[in-house]
Amino acid sequence: MRGPETTAKTHPARPVTGDRGTAGGATAQPSVRPAVRRLCPGPRTVHPARMSHAPQTDPEFLTVPELAALLRIKERKVYDLAASGAVPCARVTGKLLFPARAVRDWIAAGATSGAAPAPGPRPDVFLGSHDPLLDWALRQAGTGLATYFSGSGDGLSRFAAREGVATGLHILEDGAWNVAAARRHAPRDAVLLSFARRSRGLVTRPGSGIAALADLAGRRLQPRQAGSGTETVFAHLLSEAGLSADALDTTAPALSEQDAVLAVQQGAADATFGLAALARQHGLEVVPLVEERFDLLVDRTAYFEPPLQRLAAFLRGDDLAAQAERLGGYEVSEAGTVRWNGD
Repeated sequence: MRGPETTAKTHPARPVTGDRGTAGGATAQPSVRPAVRRLCPGPRTVHPARMSHAPQTDPEFLTVPELAALLRIKERKVYDLAASGAVPCARVTGKLLFPARAVRDWIAAGATSGAAPAPGPRPDVFLGSHDPLLDWALRQAGTGLATYFSGSGDGLSRFAAREGVATGLHILEDGAWNVAAARRHAPRDAVLLSFARRSRGLVTRPGSGIAALADLAGRRLQPRQAGSGTETVFAHLLSEAGLSADALDTTAPALSEQDAVLAVQQGAADATFGLAALARQHGLEVVPLVEERFDLLVDRTAYFEPPLQRLAAFLRGDDLAAQAERLGGYEVSEAGTVRWNGD
């Protein structure tokens, strides 16, 4: 049985663009400063002797590190604020400085007006759908990122709420994967990267006699949680086959790919809609139904921080392809390429 057509076109590999530099690892400062020079006032004449001799309780100017410490944000965010014109700034002898009195007035104005403060950095957490190859890659690349894998839908919601730096997803809409969901849920300062194509189907124990969706009648099916990409794709396949999920004998939902496959291996269920890679790992059989795209939606600013830069470099290396070959059921030739660039 053929799965849904994966008609989404893959854009040629192109660098992630924006205020932060390029995917080649350039730092934010060189690319932001030209914008800062346009937005900030022209050079001021500063008399060092007068500044050093006049008694002052507070400094006349704050440096980038000092303002970052005052606002409890990263220095890169300070450059972003200056480039956008959000914070008072000046160039003094070629150095980006912030008038202390004007900054205090700016902070006070935001507090009294009830204006929302500039958002702080996202926590170093990878969200979304669980994938064993991605889980391995995050550790092997030395990203240091925590993970909270709770499904594609939940991951998108948490990503929009700035609860993590990236989220994994595999959402089928109108015969295409992930781009429509990214456009609908993600802020414009996000980018969708390809990770892998994955083979998915009915995972069963050897000799089960299950060879198609119609054979699930009277069998115990291990479902995934509502809102997960897996459950969404499975519902689509059932609809194409003229079947209803309500007619199936289902157990309590599993919250991860691993748990779903283990339920079949341990005899708690007869089948699950799972990954070929995990079926192979646990000595189970799989009836292939669809090849899906698993992509990574990444915050553009966080992409240029060390954790995701390490992951980006790892995706371009040979170790990922070798591990994908060992696991089986993966195709990773496009890993790291841009599928949607926030347009």
